[in-house]
Amino acid sequence: MTALRQRTEKVAVDRGMEVSAVTAEPAGYRAGETDVIVLAHGAGADMHHPFMSFFHEALARAGWLSVKFNFPYKELGRKAPDPAPRLEDAFERVLEHVRGTLRPAPERLFIGGKSMGGRIAGNVAAKAAGSSEHRVAGLVFLGYPLHAPKRHDRLRAENLMKITAPMLFVEGTNDPFCRLDLLEESLKQAQAPARTHIIEGGNHDFRVPKRLGREPEAVWQEAVEAICRWRRTSPV
Repeated sequence: MTALRQRTEKVAVDRGMEVSAVTAEPAGYRAGETDVIVLAHGAGADMHHPFMSFFHEALARAGWLSVKFNFPYKELGRKAPDPAPRLEDAFERVLEHVRGTLRPAPERLFIGGKSMGGRIAGNVAAKAAGSSEHRVAGLVFLGYPLHAPKRHDRLRAENLMKITAPMLFVEGTNDPFCRLDLLEESLKQAQAPARTHIIEGGNHDFRVPKRLGREPEAVWQEAVEAICRWRRTSPV
Protein backbone atom coordinates (compact mmCIF):
# COMPACT_ATOMS: atom_id res chain seq x y z
CA MET A 1 0.00 0.00 0.00
CA THR A 2 1.40 3.37 -1.04
CA ALA A 3 2.26 5.66 1.85
CA LEU A 4 0.12 8.75 2.16
CA ARG A 5 1.64 12.19 2.19
CA GLN A 6 0.84 13.56 5.65
CA ARG A 7 1.81 16.73 7.47
CA THR A 8 1.38 17.73 11.10
CA GLU A 9 0.72 21.34 12.00
CA LYS A 10 -0.01 23.35 15.13
CA VAL A 11 -3.24 25.34 15.28
CA ALA A 12 -3.64 28.20 17.74
CA VAL A 13 -6.69 27.90 19.98
CA ASP A 14 -7.67 29.77 23.11
CA ARG A 15 -5.62 30.45 26.27
CA GLY A 16 -2.44 30.86 24.23
CA MET A 17 -2.10 27.16 23.43
CA GLU A 18 -1.89 25.17 20.23
CA VAL A 19 -3.31 21.81 19.23
CA SER A 20 -1.93 19.32 16.73
CA ALA A 21 -3.65 18.64 13.41
CA VAL A 22 -2.67 16.07 10.78
CA THR A 23 -3.57 16.42 7.10
CA ALA A 24 -3.46 13.44 4.74
CA GLU A 25 -3.42 14.15 1.01
CA PRO A 26 -5.01 11.80 -1.52
CA ALA A 27 -3.17 10.77 -4.65
CA GLY A 28 -3.50 13.44 -7.30
CA TYR A 29 -4.57 16.08 -4.80
CA ARG A 30 -5.49 19.38 -6.42
CA ALA A 31 -6.25 22.33 -4.16
CA GLY A 32 -9.73 23.73 -4.61
CA GLU A 33 -10.94 20.67 -6.51
CA THR A 34 -10.69 18.01 -3.81
CA ASP A 35 -13.34 17.56 -1.12
CA VAL A 36 -12.04 18.12 2.40
CA ILE A 37 -13.19 16.35 5.57
CA VAL A 38 -12.26 17.38 9.12
CA LEU A 39 -12.82 14.73 11.81
CA ALA A 40 -12.70 15.05 15.60
CA HIS A 41 -11.91 12.26 18.06
CA GLY A 42 -14.15 10.87 20.78
CA ALA A 43 -14.05 11.64 24.49
CA GLY A 44 -11.80 8.81 25.65
CA ALA A 45 -9.00 8.83 23.09
CA ASP A 46 -7.00 11.32 21.05
CA MET A 47 -6.58 11.60 17.29
CA HIS A 48 -3.96 8.81 17.24
CA HIS A 49 -6.42 6.11 18.33
CA PRO A 50 -6.54 3.27 15.75
CA PHE A 51 -10.19 4.05 14.97
CA MET A 52 -9.41 7.68 14.13
CA SER A 53 -6.24 6.84 12.24
CA PHE A 54 -8.04 4.26 10.14
CA PHE A 55 -10.81 6.62 9.04
CA HIS A 56 -8.39 9.50 8.55
CA GLU A 57 -6.15 7.51 6.23
CA ALA A 58 -8.85 5.44 4.51
CA LEU A 59 -10.81 8.55 3.54
CA ALA A 60 -7.63 10.09 2.13
CA ARG A 61 -6.99 6.96 0.08
CA ALA A 62 -10.60 7.26 -1.14
CA GLY A 63 -9.95 10.75 -2.51
CA TRP A 64 -10.61 13.21 0.32
CA LEU A 65 -8.16 15.68 1.80
CA SER A 66 -8.51 14.33 5.33
CA VAL A 67 -7.79 16.29 8.52
CA LYS A 68 -7.83 15.10 12.13
CA PHE A 69 -6.90 17.05 15.24
CA ASN A 70 -6.68 16.98 19.02
CA PHE A 71 -9.00 18.83 21.33
CA PRO A 72 -7.09 20.91 23.93
CA TYR A 73 -7.52 18.48 26.84
CA LYS A 74 -6.01 15.61 24.86
CA GLU A 75 -3.20 17.80 23.55
CA LEU A 76 -2.35 18.32 27.23
CA GLY A 77 -2.65 14.60 28.00
CA ARG A 78 -5.73 14.95 30.19
CA LYS A 79 -8.58 12.46 30.50
CA ALA A 80 -11.57 14.69 31.26
CA PRO A 81 -12.99 16.51 28.21
CA ASP A 82 -13.07 20.29 28.11
CA PRO A 83 -16.45 22.03 28.47
CA ALA A 84 -18.48 22.02 25.25
CA PRO A 85 -17.86 25.73 24.45
CA ARG A 86 -14.10 25.17 24.49
CA LEU A 87 -14.40 22.05 22.34
CA GLU A 88 -16.54 23.97 19.86
CA ASP A 89 -14.09 26.86 19.81
CA ALA A 90 -11.19 24.50 19.08
CA PHE A 91 -13.12 22.84 16.25
CA GLU A 92 -13.94 26.26 14.79
CA ARG A 93 -10.30 27.36 15.03
CA VAL A 94 -9.21 24.24 13.13
CA LEU A 95 -11.81 24.92 10.43
CA GLU A 96 -10.59 28.52 10.16
CA HIS A 97 -7.05 27.19 9.79
CA VAL A 98 -8.06 24.74 7.06
CA ARG A 99 -10.02 27.37 5.16
CA GLY A 100 -7.24 29.90 5.57
CA THR A 101 -4.31 27.72 4.51
CA LEU A 102 -5.80 25.90 1.52
CA ARG A 103 -5.55 28.02 -1.61
CA PRO A 104 -7.76 28.09 -3.49
CA ALA A 105 -10.31 27.33 -0.78
CA PRO A 106 -11.98 23.91 -0.96
CA GLU A 107 -15.25 23.88 -2.87
CA ARG A 108 -16.78 21.38 -0.42
CA LEU A 109 -15.76 21.00 3.23
CA PHE A 110 -17.31 18.23 5.32
CA ILE A 111 -17.01 17.85 9.09
CA GLY A 112 -17.77 15.15 11.63
CA GLY A 113 -16.20 12.83 14.10
CA LYS A 114 -16.33 9.92 16.47
CA SER A 115 -18.96 10.04 19.21
CA MET A 116 -18.33 13.25 21.19
CA GLY A 117 -16.32 14.66 18.28
CA GLY A 118 -19.34 14.21 16.03
CA ARG A 119 -21.63 15.84 18.57
CA ILE A 120 -19.32 18.86 18.74
CA ALA A 121 -19.21 18.98 14.93
CA GLY A 122 -23.01 19.06 15.02
CA ASN A 123 -22.94 21.96 17.48
CA VAL A 124 -20.53 23.87 15.23
CA ALA A 125 -22.70 23.25 12.16
CA ALA A 126 -25.85 24.26 14.04
CA LYS A 127 -24.27 27.57 15.05
CA ALA A 128 -23.10 28.21 11.48
CA ALA A 129 -26.45 27.37 9.86
CA GLY A 130 -27.42 30.16 7.49
CA SER A 131 -23.86 31.53 7.24
CA SER A 132 -22.39 31.37 3.75
CA GLU A 133 -18.90 32.10 5.13
CA HIS A 134 -18.86 29.17 7.56
CA ARG A 135 -21.08 26.80 5.61
CA VAL A 136 -20.20 23.11 5.53
CA ALA A 137 -21.17 20.70 2.76
CA GLY A 138 -22.22 17.88 5.05
CA LEU A 139 -21.64 16.05 8.32
CA VAL A 140 -20.46 12.51 9.04
CA PHE A 141 -21.30 11.08 12.46
CA LEU A 142 -19.35 7.97 13.46
CA GLY A 143 -21.42 6.58 16.31
CA TYR A 144 -23.45 9.62 17.31
CA PRO A 145 -23.97 9.75 21.12
CA LEU A 146 -27.70 10.42 21.06
CA HIS A 147 -28.01 9.65 24.77
CA ALA A 148 -26.04 8.27 27.68
CA PRO A 149 -26.41 4.49 28.19
CA LYS A 150 -29.92 3.70 29.49
CA ARG A 151 -30.80 7.41 29.61
CA HIS A 152 -33.29 7.33 26.74
CA ASP A 153 -35.26 10.18 28.28
CA ARG A 154 -32.47 12.70 27.71
CA LEU A 155 -31.64 12.97 24.02
CA ARG A 156 -28.82 15.05 22.55
CA ALA A 157 -30.73 15.99 19.42
CA GLU A 158 -31.43 19.70 19.72
CA ASN A 159 -28.39 20.62 17.63
CA LEU A 160 -29.45 18.21 14.87
CA MET A 161 -32.70 20.12 14.40
CA LYS A 162 -30.79 23.32 13.55
CA ILE A 163 -28.39 21.87 10.99
CA THR A 164 -29.10 22.68 7.36
CA ALA A 165 -26.37 20.58 5.70
CA PRO A 166 -26.90 16.91 4.75
CA MET A 167 -26.03 14.42 7.48
CA LEU A 168 -24.83 10.81 7.46
CA PHE A 169 -25.06 8.68 10.62
CA VAL A 170 -23.00 5.49 10.77
CA GLU A 171 -24.42 3.52 13.69
CA GLY A 172 -24.11 0.06 15.18
CA THR A 173 -27.16 -1.94 16.19
CA ASN A 174 -25.61 -2.69 19.61
CA ASP A 175 -24.50 0.84 20.46
CA PRO A 176 -25.62 1.73 24.03
CA PHE A 177 -25.23 5.43 23.18
CA CYS A 178 -27.70 5.44 20.29
CA ARG A 179 -30.96 3.50 20.21
CA LEU A 180 -31.80 3.39 16.55
CA ASP A 181 -35.54 3.85 16.87
CA LEU A 182 -34.95 7.03 18.87
CA LEU A 183 -32.51 8.29 16.26
CA GLU A 184 -35.03 7.59 13.51
CA GLU A 185 -37.75 9.49 15.36
CA SER A 186 -35.41 12.41 16.03
CA LEU A 187 -34.34 12.69 12.40
CA LYS A 188 -37.96 12.92 11.26
CA GLN A 189 -37.96 16.36 12.86
CA ALA A 190 -34.68 17.50 11.28
CA GLN A 191 -34.78 20.09 8.52
CA ALA A 192 -31.70 18.75 6.73
CA PRO A 193 -31.64 15.53 4.69
CA ALA A 194 -30.28 12.68 6.82
CA ARG A 195 -29.26 9.12 6.05
CA THR A 196 -28.10 6.24 8.21
CA HIS A 197 -25.76 3.37 7.51
CA ILE A 198 -26.30 0.53 9.96
CA ILE A 199 -23.49 -1.75 11.15
CA GLU A 200 -25.20 -5.02 12.06
CA GLY A 201 -24.04 -6.13 15.49
CA GLY A 202 -21.77 -3.11 15.85
CA ASN A 203 -21.06 -1.49 19.19
CA HIS A 204 -20.05 2.15 19.79
CA ASP A 205 -16.72 1.49 18.01
CA PHE A 206 -18.41 -0.57 15.26
CA ARG A 207 -16.84 -3.76 16.58
CA VAL A 208 -19.07 -6.79 16.06
CA PRO A 209 -19.42 -10.11 17.94
CA LYS A 210 -16.72 -12.70 17.20
CA ARG A 211 -19.36 -15.13 15.93
CA LEU A 212 -19.81 -12.86 12.89
CA GLY A 213 -16.19 -13.45 11.88
CA ARG A 214 -15.41 -9.86 10.94
CA GLU A 215 -12.25 -8.00 11.93
CA PRO A 216 -12.68 -4.37 13.05
CA GLU A 217 -10.79 -3.04 10.02
CA ALA A 218 -13.20 -4.80 7.66
CA VAL A 219 -16.19 -3.22 9.41
CA TRP A 220 -14.53 0.19 9.45
CA GLN A 221 -13.83 -0.13 5.72
CA GLU A 222 -17.53 -0.85 5.17
CA ALA A 223 -18.26 2.44 6.90
CA VAL A 224 -15.71 4.29 4.74
CA GLU A 225 -17.34 2.94 1.58
CA ALA A 226 -20.75 4.02 2.87
CA ILE A 227 -19.40 7.53 3.48
CA CYS A 228 -18.01 7.68 -0.04
CA ARG A 229 -21.30 6.52 -1.58
CA TRP A 230 -23.15 9.16 0.44
CA ARG A 231 -20.73 11.86 -0.75
CA ARG A 232 -21.38 10.95 -4.39
CA THR A 233 -25.15 11.19 -3.97
CA SER A 234 -25.43 13.83 -1.24
CA PRO A 235 -27.62 16.81 -2.27
CA VAL A 236 -25.02 19.54 -1.76
